[in-house]
Amino acid sequence: MAALTFLAGSAGFSRANPVGQFEGSADVGGPKLAGSAAYDAASQEYTLSGAGTNMWLGRDQFHFLWKRMKGDFILRTRVEFIGKGAINHRKIGWMARPNLEADAAYADCAEHGDGLTSLQFRRSAGTNTEQITLPITNADVLQFERKGNTYIFSAARNGEPFVSRSLEALALGEEAYVGLYICSHTADVVEKAMFRDVRMIRPAKEGFVPYRDFIGSILEILDVQSGKLESIYRSEQPFEAPNWTRDGKALIYNVSGRGDGWGSLCRFDLATRQPVTINTGPAVRNNNDHVLSFDGSMLGISDQSPVHGGQSRIFTLPVEGGTPKQITPLTPSYLHGWSPDGKFLVYTGGRKGKFDVYKIASDGAGEEMRLTDSDGLNDGPEYTPDGKFIYFNSSRTGKMQIWRMKPDGQEQEQVTNDEFNNWFPHISPDGKWIVYLSFPGDIDPKDHPYYKQVYLRLMPSAGGNSKVIAYIYGGQGTINVPSWSPDSKRVAFVSNTAF
Repeated sequence: MAALTFLAGSAGFSRANPVGQFEGSADVGGPKLAGSAAYDAASQEYTLSGAGTNMWLGRDQFHFLWKRMKGDFILRTRVEFIGKGAINHRKIGWMARPNLEADAAYADCAEHGDGLTSLQFRRSAGTNTEQITLPITNADVLQFERKGNTYIFSAARNGEPFVSRSLEALALGEEAYVGLYICSHTADVVEKAMFRDVRMIRPAKEGFVPYRDFIGSILEILDVQSGKLESIYRSEQPFEAPNWTRDGKALIYNVSGRGDGWGSLCRFDLATRQPVTINTGPAVRNNNDHVLSFDGSMLGISDQSPVHGGQSRIFTLPVEGGTPKQITPLTPSYLHGWSPDGKFLVYTGGRKGKFDVYKIASDGAGEEMRLTDSDGLNDGPEYTPDGKFIYFNSSRTGKMQIWRMKPDGQEQEQVTNDEFNNWFPHISPDGKWIVYLSFPGDIDPKDHPYYKQVYLRLMPSAGGNSKVIAYIYGGQGTINVPSWSPDSKRVAFVSNTAF
């Protein structure tokens, strides 16, 4: 039976009992009918019920599932009303307010029963609510962000990019009550809603220095077809790039940051939900470019230990661990793919300040072969399961886009052409799908930084439109390596938050 926590609220009374990620629940403003909040730990879903005449004018009535948070935050969830509803302007969403008084100042993101999507706010206690309407209706993905005294509401229909509007100069205090709410818009009816994929993210602080300052990591698994998202592991010690083993039993990731153990590789057992360090011999500074062979017997790594100048070289070793064999003599070299027959490795090489895609025999025999030689950065090469193509990303036409070529480097053709910067194409084991990471268009096309708002997108390998399958705070380290489950049904990735 699924573990379920339940909390009932009573009018004007707050109970500080934990419900999932939240500290407590409250009926704010004394609604006539009590609301409640429940959390299903197995499905990681929240259910809220609540009444309340309105959230407008100078006072509010609603049910609130809250947590106290200081500083900046990013809140995200998928939402769904349960039932037809009595009033079109019943509301659900995220809210931040300095206290639980009915007339408190606040900001929220609201999804209305009639599909209206708006950023609502009260600038000071007792004043009337104002709103900024978003140019989207019937959104079911809601994201609410605070940056100082600026609040940003981003909404999307699941599968599409966000549409955003912002509100500046609203001071709600350093610490606020932050959480999910529901209001029925009538005193005599209790409405109900479901909240999935609830994420409460503490972003990197302003002024952090990339590759010196780090925040924590969350290991997540997404069922690509159903959209079910599960958070399975959290750590203050950052880690990156989960790579699914061929037996489907584990994920292999690298430990990052600058704490003890950084640069090690870990095998995360999906049954026990525990990581174990893999023995990689003297290769102890592994980055996020590690790849399994198609048969699952070998592990290719990119190590930048001081013994070879701190520059990344490619090694191979048995997947269970052992003594690594050096494959690439030149640095830096960042591994991204094995050929299906196990005979070749493809990787990104920096040669004389220019980064291109290279290929070398997996036993290290012979010289490397250069496959790309164009303007811009060429990166992220990966073979298709049938061995007929190598997909990669290139900035040669401006923005970073997905490309493909024959295994000998011939017939290079662009696959995506949109406003995003697209990185790291990964082909499903059945060859039907390509998942890749999309950074905003204002990011330097040659950069794939940490701690940005990014999308995981899916496209048919036979051609067709891409859709968003995950909304993520991450970037570098999120999905640098092949992360499909062996049955082509799920994808593993890393998101980030400060703890």
